[in-house]
Amino acid sequence: MRSVGVSRFEGKLNLVLSPHFPQYRCRKSINFCSQKKKLNLKIQGSRLLKSQPHAASSSSPLTSSGAQYSEPLLDTNTNRKKRIAGIDQDELLDPSLLADPDSCFCEFQGVQIHHKIYEFQAPNSLHKNHTLSQLPLILLHGFGASVFSWNRVMKPLAELTGSKVLAFDRPAFGLTSRLNFSSHSSPATENRRPLNPYSMAFSVLATLYFIDFLAAEKAILVGHSAGSLTALNSYFEAPERVAALILIAPAILAPLFVHKAVEGNQLGRENRMEKDSSDSSSLRNPFLKLSKILLKFAKHVAQAIMQMVKGMAVMLNSLYKKLLSAILRSAFAVMLVRMVIDKFGIAAIRNAWYNSSQVTEHILYGYTKPLRTKGWDRALVEYTAAMLTDTETESKPPLEKRLHEISCPVLIVTGDSDRIVPSWNAQRLAQAIPGSHLEVIKHCGHLPHEEKVEDFVSVVEKFVQRVFGEPEKQCLEAVT
Repeated sequence: MRSVGVSRFEGKLNLVLSPHFPQYRCRKSINFCSQKKKLNLKIQGSRLLKSQPHAASSSSPLTSSGAQYSEPLLDTNTNRKKRIAGIDQDELLDPSLLADPDSCFCEFQGVQIHHKIYEFQAPNSLHKNHTLSQLPLILLHGFGASVFSWNRVMKPLAELTGSKVLAFDRPAFGLTSRLNFSSHSSPATENRRPLNPYSMAFSVLATLYFIDFLAAEKAILVGHSAGSLTALNSYFEAPERVAALILIAPAILAPLFVHKAVEGNQLGRENRMEKDSSDSSSLRNPFLKLSKILLKFAKHVAQAIMQMVKGMAVMLNSLYKKLLSAILRSAFAVMLVRMVIDKFGIAAIRNAWYNSSQVTEHILYGYTKPLRTKGWDRALVEYTAAMLTDTETESKPPLEKRLHEISCPVLIVTGDSDRIVPSWNAQRLAQAIPGSHLEVIKHCGHLPHEEKVEDFVSVVEKFVQRVFGEPEKQCLEAVT
């Protein structure tokens, strides 16, 4: 504690102040017998404050109350801005206020979807690499990414195909508006509530909407990581609208075994042969016939028990998903998401690259910019809840069991050093999709379209060239 000494000598006042605690200078007036001496003390104290500049920056003006002197200390603790992944969270903005000069917004089912379009401007004479397909491309980003991740390839892809290239932010990501879907849903409105904007079904419909938005009958869907799931589901929803699929580091679990129809037919023939032999033997032995009847009866009983168990499992699964949904949409889940993004967000971006030294401040800013939007944390929780508790796809076969049904051209691109989705998964996926083509880019991580732009565009050019033919052939077909 600072020492304050007052002495009286020949009618003068001497004030001794310790320099270690400037916030206590002249904290309050000292009572003296003479009012004049009190005034002299205040004057001398104010002069001492002026004589030391650092005191003015750390203390409040003189007052008769000591409450205000603790206020600067409280300000440094309570008003300290909270930052997540380096982004201030005190002043979050509407997504439209963060838009780029080339940003566009359109409303789809109550959601303002942020998107960008690059349109190829045809020169007077056709270049040799132009107009390979003239089909528009729709780019679908992965988890945690946005339109920003496609910035470096939109122009080259548009020049390659001679058509429009569109990329949009799926709900919960980028600058697409965030809706608090859980606040609009209740048991009374369960049957008439709108489609969950964070569900896979909404992303599929939005993808098909943008094909119409571009006034095209078909489009090439390009999906990266989790965006590949949206691309595949869009294909199965409307295969006639998808001209080709380009899957980049696809976050799709490849099946362990490749579907083979030949083995299934052979197994069916063997079963029929065993059935015929058992029927002939049962006619000769009545005991075998009786045992066969008893086995059928036991089989029906077992099936009835299995149906009861299945019904109970469905009920328990429904209760489990409701409980999981309630937990995921709680304040604790929001806090957990904020903590995870803060601790691991930047590290995940760097880990996605083969050479993390190429991750510049511009790239980090582009990926963390959506953290400045209002409700980004709640929207991310809603997205996670929608993915884990999706009941709309339960009536459909799992995606990995439908891969053999894909009939359009498919290109799979992966980096040989992908630490997020291993390249061996892409190789197995290529084996499961009939006629698909696999390209592995060397010295590349999870983001070939960002880390190896030239190699990626070259791979896409070869694929489009092989699938849709040479430009000279297209020109001859157009003339005839």
